[in-house]
Amino acid sequence: MVTAIRVHALGGPEVLVPEEVEIDPPGPGEVLVRHTAIGVNFIDTYFRTGLYKTPLPLTPGNEAAGVVEAVGDGVTDITIGQRVVYMHGPGAYVQKRLVPAEKLIPIPEGIPDEVAAAVLLKGLTAQYLLRRTFKVEAGHTLLVHAAAGGVGLILGQWAKHLHATVIGTAGSPEKVELALKNGYDHVIDYRQEDFVARVLDLTHGRKVDVVYDSVGKDTFPASLDVIKPLGLFVTFGQSSGPIPPVDLGILNAKGSLFVTRPSLFAYMSSRDVLLAAANELFDLIGRGVITVAVNQRFPLTEARAAHEALESRATTGTTVLIP
Repeated sequence: MVTAIRVHALGGPEVLVPEEVEIDPPGPGEVLVRHTAIGVNFIDTYFRTGLYKTPLPLTPGNEAAGVVEAVGDGVTDITIGQRVVYMHGPGAYVQKRLVPAEKLIPIPEGIPDEVAAAVLLKGLTAQYLLRRTFKVEAGHTLLVHAAAGGVGLILGQWAKHLHATVIGTAGSPEKVELALKNGYDHVIDYRQEDFVARVLDLTHGRKVDVVYDSVGKDTFPASLDVIKPLGLFVTFGQSSGPIPPVDLGILNAKGSLFVTRPSLFAYMSSRDVLLAAANELFDLIGRGVITVAVNQRFPLTEARAAHEALESRATTGTTVLIP
């Protein structure tokens, strides 16, 4: 028996309940991983509330790092005792888990388990946003909402490495200061300033090439007012709630803009792409281009408190659960 966090009824953080569950031996193509650190992400709350549909009962969690304890038939490239990290969910809020071998990524030497668990989902999100959704190059200007969040801090560092001008928004002086230490050229406290007016001022009216928005309802449609004609609006999250239905004619009126709602799992749909993206991410971490701050740690049994902190916007950087 192992401890897992279970959801039997959709709702707030209070529905996260520790329970003892049984784990079967690994079947063909499966690996049993003993978790050492479990990543906490805003997407976990979407499954808990029912915004993303999945059968109940549910064990949340989409990423974790750990040590391989057993392998099933047909598994040849993963060995017992190997340190691995994965993105495959939900189901990670548990001490041990069966994971398809094709989802596992070896953790390079020098990368701690906590960092690997905390960064994989967020870091791969940053990778596809910057390298594929909009291929950022020197001379581009970006606006990133939630600049002090887990993805936001990685985006700032990575985009600066690509020689872009990076503007962010954050909700407190402390978060502004944190973002400025992580690659951002300018950070706007949206509680004190109109971010549209400030972006127009910072860019001398030229606006930005792309907006990366994980906030949703609270930043739309204002974000469209800072994008250059033919520019791109990327909405990849909705921490303040979903963007309401919209007349697509607004994209014409704002300058023939483009909009996309990407998903990490669609971008990482093949193992070759997954491994290449993870290797690029871990290389940048290993070289010190990207630093990952694990700023919040909670015992696995206190997953409720982790979600409460996340949803109240009391967290910065990354958060992990420790089994």
